[in-house]
Amino acid sequence: MHSYILAILLLLSPSIAAAEDADNNRAVRNPIPDRLVVLTFDDSARSHYTVVRPLLKEYGFGATFFITEGFDFKTNKKDYMTWEQIRELHEDGFEIGNHTRDHLGITEKTVGQLPEQLDGIAEQCKAHGIPAPVTFAWPGNALTNAAFETLKQRGIQFARRGGAPEYPYEEGRGFAYQPGLDHPLVIPSAGDARPKWTLADFVRAVQQARDGRIAVLQFHGAPDTAHDWVSSSEQNFAAYLKYLKLEGYRAIALRDLQEYVAPDVTPADYRTVIEARRKTLEAQPKTASE
Repeated sequence: MHSYILAILLLLSPSIAAAEDADNNRAVRNPIPDRLVVLTFDDSARSHYTVVRPLLKEYGFGATFFITEGFDFKTNKKDYMTWEQIRELHEDGFEIGNHTRDHLGITEKTVGQLPEQLDGIAEQCKAHGIPAPVTFAWPGNALTNAAFETLKQRGIQFARRGGAPEYPYEEGRGFAYQPGLDHPLVIPSAGDARPKWTLADFVRAVQQARDGRIAVLQFHGAPDTAHDWVSSSEQNFAAYLKYLKLEGYRAIALRDLQEYVAPDVTPADYRTVIEARRKTLEAQPKTASE
């Protein structure tokens, strides 16, 4: 892990590196401890309530649940939570984030629909006694900077993407969040759990949480009975949380980043660090496992 992060810095010219250091210093409010992770869960899966919730409570971990009414959420309560269950997650102290009303991928073509998509979830939150969301997850991991202003207007402080484009979507791999380098509205997933993941895949993701970097983890259901290609088995998920507990990790919600990171400090171009990482990966020799 250290090698490619160091390589990223070497890719930057001295003047750019100095500017990035200044951005990092301004972005960080409080020292970021090693082994700090953010747990996030997408798509309103029913197992978030039946499986994930009790395990998080057992270990005392925080988390963000990104809620959408997309797919067949309104009629299918075999695979998706009810709003009453979502409210219970809030009452337990977990964060409820916004994943758009219809799970709409936000691109330059669809960004005009973003206000109503955000408002649809915010209004349901209000109706069920849940605060308006201050975090967002990009549906389908599609994104455009044309959405930034709307997100800010709707009170969104932090937004999470996937591990792409640095890594292929199918691998579920990614980079840890680097405040000052990564835009707070384009926070990468250090890992996006998949059915074939083993504990080693999870460990590879979370061990990036050091030296001022925060590992933001993306999950769907455990299991995800509606979307098997992003599902985690209950057994695997329990093993992941047990590892975090045994190894002394602190797990927080995405909103809790504000303790450490100033959400109004942004890089000049969110793509700079992404391109640096991609070039670093392209320059690395391939291993047998890859």
